[in-house]
Amino acid sequence: MEHVGQAIASERKIAGLSQRQLAARSNYSLSLIKAVEQGREPASPGFVAAVAAALRVDPDRLQGTPYLETLAEDGPLEGLAELRAVLAEGSYVQPLEPPSRPELRASLAAVEAALHNDRTRRAMALLPTLIRQLYGAAAQARTDSERAEAYEILCAAYVAAENACCRLGYSSLTALVLDRLDWAASHIDDTCYAVRSLMKRSRLLMAHGSTEVALTLVDRGLDMVPGDSEGERALRGYGNLRGAIVAARGLRLDLAENYIDHARQIAAPMKHESNLYTTDFGPGNVEVHACAVELEAGDPSKAAKDGAALHLPADMAAPRAGHHWQDNARAWLMSGKPDKALVALNKARAVAPQQTRLHPAVRETLHGIAAAQRRQSDSLLGFAAWLGAPL
Repeated sequence: MEHVGQAIASERKIAGLSQRQLAARSNYSLSLIKAVEQGREPASPGFVAAVAAALRVDPDRLQGTPYLETLAEDGPLEGLAELRAVLAEGSYVQPLEPPSRPELRASLAAVEAALHNDRTRRAMALLPTLIRQLYGAAAQARTDSERAEAYEILCAAYVAAENACCRLGYSSLTALVLDRLDWAASHIDDTCYAVRSLMKRSRLLMAHGSTEVALTLVDRGLDMVPGDSEGERALRGYGNLRGAIVAARGLRLDLAENYIDHARQIAAPMKHESNLYTTDFGPGNVEVHACAVELEAGDPSKAAKDGAALHLPADMAAPRAGHHWQDNARAWLMSGKPDKALVALNKARAVAPQQTRLHPAVRETLHGIAAAQRRQSDSLLGFAAWLGAPL
C-alpha cells in the first residue's frame, strides 16, 4: 500500500527540492519530513496541507483520493456525473418539472437522512434530480414566498452536495458547490445558509493550509448569525467548533480552546445533538471536537485517553462518530499504542463503514500501525483487506 509519505517524496523530487528545503518551506522539522517519507510517522491533515502548499500541488494528489478502486467495488457511483453536469451548467441549470413542495422536502429529508446514517452513495444518487427539480420550482413559483422556499431547499441541497463530495473523495468539486450555495443563499432573507457556506469554505481553505483566511471567514460567519432561535444557536455553536479545528490546524491552541469554551456554553442546556441546518451540533459533538483540538495542537496522549473514554450520544450522526474513532486511532498511534489504534479503527468501521473505507486518515493510520508492529496481526491484515489497501 502506498502511503502519503511516498507520494510526498515523489512530488518533492519532481519539484527539485531536498528534504531540508521542503521542511523550510512547509514550516515542519526535517526529522518529521524524513519520518513521514519513510513511513515511520503518519501524515496528519495539517501536515498534508502544509506540504501540498509548499509543493504547489493539490492535497488530493498526495492522498490519492478519490479511491476509485474502493468506490468501484460497490458498483458505479450513481449521481456523480450528473452532479458534475449540474455544476458545469452554473447559473444555466436545466430545470426539471418539480413535484409538490411536500415531495421536494421529503426528497431533501431522504438525502439528509442518508448522510446522517453513513449512506453517502445513496445521497449522491438522489441529489442531481432534486437540484434540477428545485430550479424548476423556483422558475414556476407564483409568489415570493414559494420562490424563497424553493431557494431555501436548494441551499440545503447544496450543503448536502458539498458533504457528499467531501466524503467520497471528490473535494475538487466542493468549490463549485459552494459557489452555487452562495448564489442560492443570496435569493433568501435567511442569512443562516450564507453562514453555513462561509463555514464550509473555511474547511476547504483549511485543507489547503490557508488557516488565517479560514479563521476570518469563521468569525465573519459568527457575526452574521442574527438571533437566538434554536437553529441559530446550533449554527453559532457549529461555527465555534469549526473555528476550533481551524485554529488547532494552525497550531493556535489557546484560540482553539477559546472556541471550544464558547461552543460548550451554547451546548450546555441542550439535551440532544441538533441537526438543524445539518450542523450535528450538541454536547457530544463539542467533546468530540475538544479531543480533536488536543490531537491537532496539544497532547496526543491526552487526546487518545479522553477520546477513548467518551460515551457518544446515540443520536450523533454516524459519520461524526466514525470520524471521532478515526481521530482516536491516530492519537493512539502517535502515543505509541498501535494495538489500541487498531481497536479504535474497528470502532470507526462498526459505526460508519462507508466513511471509514474512504477517509484518507484511515489509510495513513493503518500504514502507521503496520510500520509500528513487529509482526502484522491477523486483525490488522483483515482490516487492510476490508479497506481495500493491502499491506
